Amino acid sequence: MSGRIHIDHFTTLDGVAQAPGGPDEDPDGGFAFGGWQAPLIDATDGAQVSRGIQAMDALLLGRRTYDIFASYWPHQLDGPDGDIARTFDSIPKYVVSRGNPELPWRDSHLLGSDLAAELATLRERHREIHVVGSIDFARTLIAEGLFDQLNLWVYPIVVGRGKRLFPDDGPPTALRLIAAEPASAKGTVLLRYGPTGSVPFTGDMTAG
Repeated sequence: MSGRIHIDHFTTLDGVAQAPGGPDEDPDGGFAFGGWQAPLIDATDGAQVSRGIQAMDALLLGRRTYDIFASYWPHQLDGPDGDIARTFDSIPKYVVSRGNPELPWRDSHLLGSDLAAELATLRERHREIHVVGSIDFARTLIAEGLFDQLNLWVYPIVVGRGKRLFPDDGPPTALRLIAAEPASAKGTVLLRYGPTGSVPFTGDMTAG
């Protein structure tokens, strides 16, 4: 068995992935547009996200996203998003952190410092592992090629300054498009990418 690691990410058209879910999610840097996704989501992208959640058998999260999830989802088991909450609650949660945090959510586990080795172990243990949000951690996975699929929901909004999955000082990265799917009547697109294993190159458009 060799499981697959998916990165699920929501981004604006100009690449900002900070705080899609709510005003208080991540106000770092004075970010003023927390919750930008809420007015744009509809049944189509909601269903795409739900299918991905139902397919996963493990969550892999950075510390900040874990804290956000742990403070919210265990309290939604009987709410309108109960299906999502119960799935998250029932599967193992693996957390990457430079510290030694308490992990109160049930079936939560802190990974060791050898990320590549830890992920190799998770691939043997699980079928489909999803990274949700976790911008800094997702950057590391992409930079080191430690993922199988990037599921990128691109929303038709431009907000300017904010945290990005691909920052200005990030490493060069090559991806291959697996699929492009309409994700919303409001103009959202779901782009699925895989790593190419190669470094980008330059060319000359005028060459014969």
